[in-house]
Amino acid sequence: MYTIYHIPGKKIGVTRNLNSRVTKQQGYKPGEYEVLFSTDDISEISKLEIELQKSYGYKVDRQSYKNLITKNKKMNINATEQTSTFPVPLNKLKGQLMDNLDLVWATSHGNFKITKEVIPWLLKNARTSMFNDNRCYVYNKAFGEATKTRATPKAKKNKKKKNNINVYDLIRTWATEKGIYKTGDSRTQYVKLMEEAGELAQALLKNDETEVIDAIGDMVVVLTNLAKLRGHNIEDCITSAYSVIKDRQGKMVNGTFVKNGTVTETTNITSNRSQGYLATNTL
Repeated sequence: MYTIYHIPGKKIGVTRNLNSRVTKQQGYKPGEYEVLFSTDDISEISKLEIELQKSYGYKVDRQSYKNLITKNKKMNINATEQTSTFPVPLNKLKGQLMDNLDLVWATSHGNFKITKEVIPWLLKNARTSMFNDNRCYVYNKAFGEATKTRATPKAKKNKKKKNNINVYDLIRTWATEKGIYKTGDSRTQYVKLMEEAGELAQALLKNDETEVIDAIGDMVVVLTNLAKLRGHNIEDCITSAYSVIKDRQGKMVNGTFVKNGTVTETTNITSNRSQGYLATNTL
């Protein structure tokens, strides 16, 4: 997580460790500085730092934080015929990937590039090196296949017509191989679903799109398995739900679709902007 800090009357800067950078190195204790913004996006934080330095009238850095980090901390990826090894442990891989967006390296399966779109795959498929706990790796062939699927929208559309693969079937095949349907339980899957919902909530609060995508995907996987354990296919559950809502009439109230006949106007609840409503039955 990158943080923009402000030392009033002195400077605006970016760091990933407030205690080390601001307190230990510069001598300012909590309360003597303020946090202005935090994000996992190094491009966003770099652009905003420059804008805030100009806005506050401070000296503007000659190079952006992103360029400085990329220049000084370019990740050295070791590519062999089979694998690409990252010089960091798994728990620090995400930060290094975000620091090295657009980094390109060559492998026997072609040139690979770190982008926001491929980071979720790398995080899911990276494994700790058996030779060094401070390193992790991915298989080049698998990564190459994964990146091939990220084609242009037109290419994706054409591919979908030619290859009618049901992703839910792939999930169920995976779950069968892992023994989830043999020894699993729908109640434990529900607990797992709540855990993933909590991760989604955190991602939304942090405005972290990479984690939002990851959490939504994990929830769909869990729901697919929960349905199967109850003797249903998730496609049938979705179709059943859609058949109920497709002709439903209603309107948006406070950001939620509410079907007709279920909105009760409240009294004594007003604001300067709009009159409040109580949704007693929503979609």
